[in-house]
Amino acid sequence: MARPIGNEPDSAGVVPRDLDAVLKDIGSVIVACSGGVDSLLLATVAHRNEPNGVIVAHAVSPAVPADATQRVNQCADAEGWHLELIDSGEFEDPVYRSNPVDRCYYCKTHLYVALSLVAELKVSTDVGQYTILSGANVDDLGEYRPGLQAAREYKVRHPFIEAGMAKQHIRELSRGLDLPSAELPASPCLASRLYTGTPVTEKRLAVIEHGEGFLKQHTGIRIVRCRIKDDEMRIEVTDEDRSKIIPELVERLREEVRLLSPAIREVCLDPQPYQ
Repeated sequence: MARPIGNEPDSAGVVPRDLDAVLKDIGSVIVACSGGVDSLLLATVAHRNEPNGVIVAHAVSPAVPADATQRVNQCADAEGWHLELIDSGEFEDPVYRSNPVDRCYYCKTHLYVALSLVAELKVSTDVGQYTILSGANVDDLGEYRPGLQAAREYKVRHPFIEAGMAKQHIRELSRGLDLPSAELPASPCLASRLYTGTPVTEKRLAVIEHGEGFLKQHTGIRIVRCRIKDDEMRIEVTDEDRSKIIPELVERLREEVRLLSPAIREVCLDPQPYQ
């Protein structure tokens, strides 16, 4: 059972509902699990509450970091999840690959189509309906999230939003359940590192993943973004970590990146810190 968040209101004066009550009301579910702190908590709580009525689904894609897939597999083994690894097929969509400002809408549409097919196959061999769940939280409502429009179209439910839970509540509950994911930094998909209009390609995403892994390995920095605009890669880190990105390290990364993708001609530290 999920531990209640508490009786004190958050900074907005909202007392979150008990997540257990929300999940019980929904019934059998398919949890879209990206491998981040939000979806890992949702999958864990849903499965612990009703293990026979939960399918955890994870999309394996060039846009999904390998360490996220590894985390999902590890949690599935530890918790005994019924895990489905799926190909959501967004790379077959030329609109998604063109990287418009609402790219996330097309990505989530393909994801929810794939999850709907999983639900249909499950219903054909079982009794009852399966509802798709996402790990969106109330903080997401104040941001531009075109993926939420796709969720509405496919009747996806967001238990954290229904329970009034923000990111702080999710981390608090994750710590209370001793989940190893509790302190994971935010890590959206690799395609989010591409400036709008820079096409999404498997090679660019592979270079981004390599660049971020290289910098983390050589500096110990936990939060780093390697963003690509046309033929330039820009390194983003927080203000306090900027001193660790020394010119020699940038030059080494530039050499590696150009071997992997000669089309990227420049690698530099972004003058603006990570926000």
